[in-house]
Amino acid sequence: MCGIAGAVGQLDAELIDAVRRASQAQSHRGPDGSGEWSSVGPQGGSGVFLCHRRLSILDPDPRSAQPMHEPSGGAVITYNGELYNFPELREGLERAGERFRTTSDTEVLLRDWARRGPDCLGDLRGMFAFAVWEPRTQTLSLARDRLGIKPLYLASARSATGGSAILFASELRALLATGLVERRLSGDGLSSYLWNGFVQGPQTIVAGIELLPAAHFVQIRAEQPRVAPRRYWSLPIEARGTATLEDLRACLQQTVQCHLLSDVPLGVFLSGGIDSSAVARLAMQARTQPVRTFNIAFEEQAFDESAHARSVADSIHSEHHEILLTKSEFGRDLPQALGSLDQPTFDGINSYFVSRAVRERGVTVALAGTGGDELFGGYKSFEDLPRARRVAAWLGWMPRGLRRRCGEQLLRLRGGTGAAFPPQTRWGKLADVLGSDLSWVELYQAAYALYTESAHGQLLGRRPGSTSDHGLCAERRVELDELTRRGNAREIVSRLELANFIENRLLRDTDTTSMAVSLEVRVPLLDHRLLETVWALPEGLRFGAARGKQALRAAALGDLPPETFDRPKSGFVLPIDSWCRDTLKEQVAAVLHDRAACARIGISPEPLAALWKAFQAGSPGLYWSRVWSPYVLLSWCAAQRVQA
Repeated sequence: MCGIAGAVGQLDAELIDAVRRASQAQSHRGPDGSGEWSSVGPQGGSGVFLCHRRLSILDPDPRSAQPMHEPSGGAVITYNGELYNFPELREGLERAGERFRTTSDTEVLLRDWARRGPDCLGDLRGMFAFAVWEPRTQTLSLARDRLGIKPLYLASARSATGGSAILFASELRALLATGLVERRLSGDGLSSYLWNGFVQGPQTIVAGIELLPAAHFVQIRAEQPRVAPRRYWSLPIEARGTATLEDLRACLQQTVQCHLLSDVPLGVFLSGGIDSSAVARLAMQARTQPVRTFNIAFEEQAFDESAHARSVADSIHSEHHEILLTKSEFGRDLPQALGSLDQPTFDGINSYFVSRAVRERGVTVALAGTGGDELFGGYKSFEDLPRARRVAAWLGWMPRGLRRRCGEQLLRLRGGTGAAFPPQTRWGKLADVLGSDLSWVELYQAAYALYTESAHGQLLGRRPGSTSDHGLCAERRVELDELTRRGNAREIVSRLELANFIENRLLRDTDTTSMAVSLEVRVPLLDHRLLETVWALPEGLRFGAARGKQALRAAALGDLPPETFDRPKSGFVLPIDSWCRDTLKEQVAAVLHDRAACARIGISPEPLAALWKAFQAGSPGLYWSRVWSPYVLLSWCAAQRVQA
C-alpha cells in the first residue's frame, strides 16, 4: 500500500519539482521508502516523471522498491495496492517464460502489463491504482480497481515553457501541493457535497481536479496528453440464480484467506455486527494463530457496541482489544481527524479514530466488513425505496407539481411544517420523493439527500454556474440510469448502494483516513469475485427476510449463537450528536457563524445559522449530520485555502 504521483506530457524542471512536492505531501501513505524515475533529462522534454511512497506489506526487500523497471521492454510502474491472486498470476507468467527478481506483486503486475497491456486488467483480483510507462509507444497508462477501493486523481497543468501535461496522484491535496492547480472551489462539487455530504465522482470539490472512475483505465500519449477513460468492468446487471449457499460459503472462505496475505502484523475491525463478525470468523478459520480483533468503545452507552463485539470475540476465540474513545480525547484530537480528510465528507473521521487506534497497537494491515449491507440488503433503503417507487408509480398519472403538493400536504398533516427549520429526514423529504421523475436514481438521491431540495437551494444561495442535478453531474446521472434500467427492486437498490455510497463515500473515506496513519485497510466483502458470486444467488437466498442478511449469516456464522446478532442495526457511529450539544458546541458554532468563511465558498449564512439554532433547540428531523456536514466543509476549505 502506497502513494503514487507523476506527470506525463511536456515536462520541465519546474513541473518535475512540483510533482516532487506532491509526493512529499503523501509521505504518510508510504513512510517506509520513496523513489522517483524520469524518462527525460534535467532540462525536461516530452515524457514522464513518476514518484512513489512505500508502505511495505509484501516483500519488504529493497529490490521491490518503486518505481520498478522491467528490463526487457523498459516499462516502468508506480503502483498503489495489493493483488491477492498474484501467486497464481506469477505461475502463469513463469510457464510463459518470465523469470522474476523479487517475490512482490508489483513485479507480477509490471510483467503482466508488459506482455498484455490493458487485457491483463480482467485477471487482476485486488485493490489498485497504478501508472505504467511504455517507452516504445511513449504512453502512460493509468488504471483503478473495479470498486474504486484505491483512488487516483487527475489534473491538467502547463509547464513554464507552455507545454501541456497531465498530473496524477493518490490524493487530491497532493495535486494542490504542486502549486500548479488553482485552489478554486468547484460549483458542481459544492452542490454535490451539500446534497450528499460528500462529492459524487468523477468531479471533486476542487475545480480542475477529477477522479479516474472506478473500473476504468486511460492511456495518455506524452506528445498529446489527453484523458479519455475507458471502462473494463461493470457491476452485474441481472442475477443468474445459479449459485448455491455452498458456492457462497466456499467463495467467502477463499476470499478472506487470500486477503490475509501479509508480511506485517494484521488485525480485523470488529464492531459486533454481522459483516465484521463474518470477516473475523472466516479469518480465524483460515489461520492457525488467533487473529487480533479491535473495537472502539464509548462512554455513551447508547453508542457503545463493545459488549456485542466482546461477545463475538469470545465466540470465535480471537485475541480481542477494546479501545475507549472519550469525548475529551475526541475534542482534543479533532483537528488531526479533520486534517486526515482528503476531500470534505461528513462521515470520515470515525474511520480515522479506529485506524489510528489499531495502528498505534502495532498493526499495519486491517480487514473490515465493509460491503455486507450493500450486497445482502442490510439497509432500510432495501424496503423504503421499492415502497416509494410503488407509491410514486401509482401516482404517476398526476403531473409532478401536483404530486409534490400532495407530499407537502401529507407533511403538514404530520406536523412537519411551521418549525424554525423544517425536518430534513426521509419523511420530511416526502414532497421531493413524490415530485421526482419516478426513476430509481432520483428516488434514491431524494431519499439519501442531507437536505430537502428547498433547504439545499437556500444553503447554496442559488449559486450560478452549477449544473449538478440531485447531487449528480450529468455524466454520472446517465451512468446510474443505465445501471438501474434492469433487474428486480432489491438488486437495483444494491447496485445504487455500491455505486454511490460504497464507491464515493465509504471507500474514499476509509482510504484517506487509514492511510493518514499509514494503515492498510482491506475489504474482502467487496472482492469482485465474491460480488459476482453473490449476484449469481437466487434473489430469495441472497436477501432473505428484510434486512436479515441470512445468506451471509448462514455461510459464515451458521454455527454461532444467533442471539449474538439478533439486534437492531447500528454500525460504528460516533456520538457526535450529543458532543455537538456540549463539548463541541462553541467550536462548531464559531465555524457555522463565520459569515466571511461562508461567503468565501458560496454558502448563505442566514439559513445555516437558522439550521444550527434549530438543531440546538432540539427541533424534530434534524440529525447531527445536517450541521456536521457544513462544519466539515467550512473547516476543510479554510485549512486547504480553497474558495469560490
